[in-house]
Amino acid sequence: MSAEPTSGPTEDQVEILEYNFNKVNKHPDPTPLCLIAAEAGLSEEETQKWFKQRLAQWRRSEGLPSECRSVTD
Repeated sequence: MSAEPTSGPTEDQVEILEYNFNKVNKHPDPTPLCLIAAEAGLSEEETQKWFKQRLAQWRRSEGLPSECRSVTD
């Protein structure tokens, strides 16, 4: 059996995810999300979940509600 935790991405995967979050897009559309997932070696679902959680964390750090859909409307 593998000793690796299955609770989240590896350090290398997080590095790829963080780079894309900070430098490319905090809200990737399905096509870029698919490419990011492939680059990181994660499923699209795992990648989308990571971006959603990371965005909520970022919003809280900026003093904003963790979810807000009306800002760009």
